[in-house]
Amino acid sequence: MKITVNNISIEIEDSGDRNDGDGNNGKKRPVVLLIMGLGMQLIDWPDEMVNLLIAAGFRVIRHDNRDSGLSQRFEHIPQRSFLWQKIRFRLGLPIRAPYSIQDMADDAVGVLDALHIPRAHIIGASMGGMIAQRLVANHPERALSLVSIMSSSGARHLPQPKPDVVAALLSKPASTREEDLIAHQLKLLQLVASPHERLAKDELAQHMKIALSRGGYHPKGILRQVMAIMADSQRADLLAQVYCPTLVVHGKDDPLLPIACGEDTAKRITGAEFLPIPQMGHTFPQTFMQAMTEKIIPFLHGIHY
Repeated sequence: MKITVNNISIEIEDSGDRNDGDGNNGKKRPVVLLIMGLGMQLIDWPDEMVNLLIAAGFRVIRHDNRDSGLSQRFEHIPQRSFLWQKIRFRLGLPIRAPYSIQDMADDAVGVLDALHIPRAHIIGASMGGMIAQRLVANHPERALSLVSIMSSSGARHLPQPKPDVVAALLSKPASTREEDLIAHQLKLLQLVASPHERLAKDELAQHMKIALSRGGYHPKGILRQVMAIMADSQRADLLAQVYCPTLVVHGKDDPLLPIACGEDTAKRITGAEFLPIPQMGHTFPQTFMQAMTEKIIPFLHGIHY
């Protein structure tokens, strides 16, 4: 379903209240807003995770970030040189991004507004965690809690991704044919996953085929989102303004955003709890799903509404 948020079109998926005969005693379900990461779509949240949240009594709302999936693209904005912006980033100079992480956080608040939801649990993964951090810091009245997954505070001293991961992320697929795009994405996923995780490549390839048919191949949108991340240089200091209950979740084997990035996020948020996940890279393995059942959902249930 498409809605208009901040004068742009945003695609959303809403599980609804579903409070008829489900043991919820007729009360409205508390809302969980899921915010996905760089270049990803709302369908990239694992079905198992979404179903666990719904079964636990939550209304789950997902959306495609701007420049992703079925949401509005920003091709009308003149494209700045990514290489030059990367040089500026390394020199500590301001980045001129087409839009900001705060703009994407405001989009997420707009989703809640459009659905007349005053407050929600905010869960973000990777770039989505960065968006979620800005949302709860600048719109504290909208957040019941924050769960930041495999993300970062953005502090400049933090370790960088492994060189082979960076090289793969900046590489291009052999062609724009579907099979080459899927092969390229599978290679990237293998690099960011934990070495202990066995990827179900046939299932992943099928999912990627669906994602490509839904949102297409959109590398310029990914570059615009990367520039928004690079330009978000003040978020680390902003985290001192987060006061809602916070759980920071991070994989011990993450090669894209090393675990120190999650540790730093938790240290900067008053009262935040840090949850390291074994055998988890920059994906959602079964060890994460186990943590959903044993830790994350109980954390959400423990919030007083």
